[in-house]
Amino acid sequence: VQLQASGGGLVQAGGSLRLSCAASGRTFSNYGMGWFPQAPGKEREFVAAIDWNGGTTYYADSVKGRFTISRDNAKNTVYLQMNSLKPEDTAVYYCASGFTHGVTVNPGRYDYWGQGTLVTVSS
Repeated sequence: VQLQASGGGLVQAGGSLRLSCAASGRTFSNYGMGWFPQAPGKEREFVAAIDWNGGTTYYADSVKGRFTISRDNAKNTVYLQMNSLKPEDTAVYYCASGFTHGVTVNPGRYDYWGQGTLVTVSS
């Protein structure tokens, strides 16, 4: 299983980015997906998750109203639309594929991880 994250970059505070994560190697539509940023010197944390068909999503309080997770099962891709970005959103963003079809915030319930894409928000 391979997950390829892309879309990161440098943006000013208040700006937007859309991250993508393309999956291959197993039936994408069978599994929930999540996004986990890791800032320098900090642990990887949960920000957003989506179930197998996009019917259920869940967000960390810090990104509610600013970030939107979505998926296109026909393209085997999950997205993270990030608006109103803040300097504290700066991190390497990892996408992950879960053990099951549902939503989970626990990184231990994800068995495949992408390589990460760097998001830098300047003030």
